[in-house]
Amino acid sequence: MRYEGKLYRPPSEGNSYILQATIGCSWNACTYCDMYRDKRFRVRDLSPTLGDIALARQVYGPGVGKVFVADGDALAMDTPTWLRILDALNEAFPHLRRVSCYATARNVLDKSPEELAQLAQAGLSRLYIGPESGDDITLKSIAKGATFDEHVQAAHKAHAAGMEMSVIALLGAGGTERSQAHAEATAALVTAMDPAFFAALTLTVIPDTPQATLAARGRFTLPSVEEMLGELRTIIAGARPTDALFRTNHASNYLPLAGRLPADRERLVATIDQALDQVIPLRPEWMRAL
Repeated sequence: MRYEGKLYRPPSEGNSYILQATIGCSWNACTYCDMYRDKRFRVRDLSPTLGDIALARQVYGPGVGKVFVADGDALAMDTPTWLRILDALNEAFPHLRRVSCYATARNVLDKSPEELAQLAQAGLSRLYIGPESGDDITLKSIAKGATFDEHVQAAHKAHAAGMEMSVIALLGAGGTERSQAHAEATAALVTAMDPAFFAALTLTVIPDTPQATLAARGRFTLPSVEEMLGELRTIIAGARPTDALFRTNHASNYLPLAGRLPADRERLVATIDQALDQVIPLRPEWMRAL
């Protein structure tokens, strides 16, 4: 396939065909992220994107079941372009079960309910949204571009359109100063957004990012591993989604967990307690990655 630069996708899209319909991220301001800092956002011309779909049909055959549309927040594409792409995907892959992409709360709010419903009906069935925190002070400090309430509005809008949502939280995002407030508010946000899927990642301060500059100036201190596990415990104990598949299977995490919330809450909390008591070993630093 023809790709530009590095590609990123959620762990659950590991066996999906990745279609790079946009380059970079339309927001690209989050202080902790360097995924798209070497790219300037643009929507690819439709002709090469449709050509990639035709090429994928030749290479992979008609049996492709899942497609992840990259890059950083592909929902930023206008609706007519999306519909052309979804029509081409459905024609090329008659067994297609799911099309998904990264999105921001602002992407969702910028589209009308009718547009989101059109996209869902055409096959865009899952959005991956990373508010990272429910704490408005933390959201502002990491330059997320949306508030607690805006993330909730976006979630309700996506649900109404018939889209399922995967929500991502970032342990450590509030630093030591906001650690507890970050965890408690994130639990409240997960409850309010009520996603079908929920995942937690662990913050790594990456060189040459605004977060690294803040850390070097003493304006941000990453919580300890134990403190971030405490955040995870608070989030899991407090979150009340209707029924969410929960994972910490991303390589950044110290403690891989899997279960459903709320059904498996007690087991998950007990596992975290065992890790905090050093009964269960954590993933060593050399095995962690972004």
